Amino acid sequence: MTLPRFYPIFDHVNWLERLVPLGIKLVQLRIKDTPMDDVRAQLSAGRDLCREHGAIMVVNDYWELAIDLGCDWLHLGQEDLDTADLKAIKDADLKLGLSTHDVAELERAIGCEPDYVALGPVYPTILKKMKWHQQGVEKLTDWKTRFPDTPLVAIGGMSVERAPGAFDAGADLVAAVTDITLNKDPEGRVRQWLETCG
Repeated sequence: MTLPRFYPIFDHVNWLERLVPLGIKLVQLRIKDTPMDDVRAQLSAGRDLCREHGAIMVVNDYWELAIDLGCDWLHLGQEDLDTADLKAIKDADLKLGLSTHDVAELERAIGCEPDYVALGPVYPTILKKMKWHQQGVEKLTDWKTRFPDTPLVAIGGMSVERAPGAFDAGADLVAAVTDITLNKDPEGRVRQWLETCG
């Protein structure tokens, strides 16, 4: 399966309603610190919206809701792997993406037979505090060399201007968050991303 190269990540379904109709074909809904009823409602609305527009919606973290709502894709961080039921996820035919930061995490992720792995932060990120420092595009090349058949997502500090370098280094997809959500013209920025990622 060939995934779209542009992979925006948003924290509320309102962003999907606003931007998916512009032509986004792969998007992650990463909801944090929200009551479960609201999470369920947002995931359900996002699922329906993405199906209407022929887009893939990836659910971050909430694997039980993803199964319950009949979603197609799930993304888990390393901490989530400790508690997620991978057998139930596979039995539900959920496609799976996993976060990685170092070689041990990469090997653990590959052992789960993911549909993609993400490496980050490639550049410094303001999105969240983490113990991992800037990884650099060179590490993308290393990851791709180790597991060339697994789609690789570059995430962390990514921008339209940095995307070509990430692709050249071996990334198959580039994820963006604040480059869009903090832009004064999110719609215009998404159009730039779509043009850059072809």
